[in-house]
Amino acid sequence: MSHSPESPGDAWKQGVTASERYDNIQKLQQFVSAAGLSESAFSLEKNAYESARTREEYDAFCSQSPFRSFEEDQAATTAVANEQYEGVNAQVDHGVDIGDYHNCHYIASGVTAEVYRAGDKALKVIVEIRNIEPHNPTREAKLLGLLSKPCIPLLDIFRDHEQRLVMVFPYMPLTLESLRERISLADSHIRAIFTDVFTALASLHSQGIIHRDVKPSAILLESPTGPAYLSDFGASWHPTLSAVSEPADNKILDIGTGPYRAPEVLFGNHSYGPPVDMWGAGVMLAECCRQGANKKLFESRAVHEDGNQLGLILSIFKTMGSPTRESWPEATKFRTPPFDIYREFECRSWDKILPDVTEEWRELIAALVRYDSGRATAEQALKFPCMGEA
Repeated sequence: MSHSPESPGDAWKQGVTASERYDNIQKLQQFVSAAGLSESAFSLEKNAYESARTREEYDAFCSQSPFRSFEEDQAATTAVANEQYEGVNAQVDHGVDIGDYHNCHYIASGVTAEVYRAGDKALKVIVEIRNIEPHNPTREAKLLGLLSKPCIPLLDIFRDHEQRLVMVFPYMPLTLESLRERISLADSHIRAIFTDVFTALASLHSQGIIHRDVKPSAILLESPTGPAYLSDFGASWHPTLSAVSEPADNKILDIGTGPYRAPEVLFGNHSYGPPVDMWGAGVMLAECCRQGANKKLFESRAVHEDGNQLGLILSIFKTMGSPTRESWPEATKFRTPPFDIYREFECRSWDKILPDVTEEWRELIAALVRYDSGRATAEQALKFPCMGEA
């Protein structure tokens, strides 16, 4: 089987002229003004241009009508993408065959796998035959068999003609990452999505499982209002399946992605547990609740860049304030205690950190994004007033 890592590619972007992009920004400006959005038309067009997989998908987004609801617009965008996938793509590129699945089109790559779309299915093809801990595809497949919705369901598993392991999941048209970059989320959207997120994490944690890579791209969505599914279990830790390679008190520290990594991992706590997932969920929630162009709570360089870990630590300290022995007593036992080695930053209240977020949401975020062992569990998060009825 042959393919290009860039397939289906960005070749369509070469046909979009600067004047066409300017015209699309003008169209979106009408939508922004009518809907009272905080994002600029320039930002919306830029996100559409960078995230769209086809010219049709890009045009559909830029043709938003200010008189259509957000759900209607997203449905139209998804419908155009599906129509393009079934029609034009099938005519131009017949894709590849993977086992009994035909016309499979490349979507993305990860540390150990490539992901393809085959109609309403997503195929995760393991291309790295070595286990690069904590990434272990065999363990991931076993773990997926123990899970239930709203964790992403494993529909099928097989070996292709090259004897590569292939896992089959339902295809989801959206991720929380792509959704929140396009538009501000209403409280009802946030509530519905995070009800599923916390429910999935509560189920995992009740079995002693730690996801270890909670991030917006791991939250898959059927629509802007959900249902939401927790996915990407390649680095997850299981109390028995992981016991040999990672004892409970000597877990791998190289986990998590970018600004969603928990501080206890950054400071060498090998005995971390489910609270690392709740930190990541809290950071995601803060970003979804924030207004304006820069929704990041913390800044983090790419993992391959020098100083990425120190940069994240500095960002956390500058945002929340430096921890002390009183505010984070557990950290005195870490391999690298976070005291007396960095410039001290004054503790900041959450109304100063997130002035544009309502008090009810801030209350939950503050309970999740905190240094000490008082971090809220998934079950506790579901009971906060802001979660209400999804």
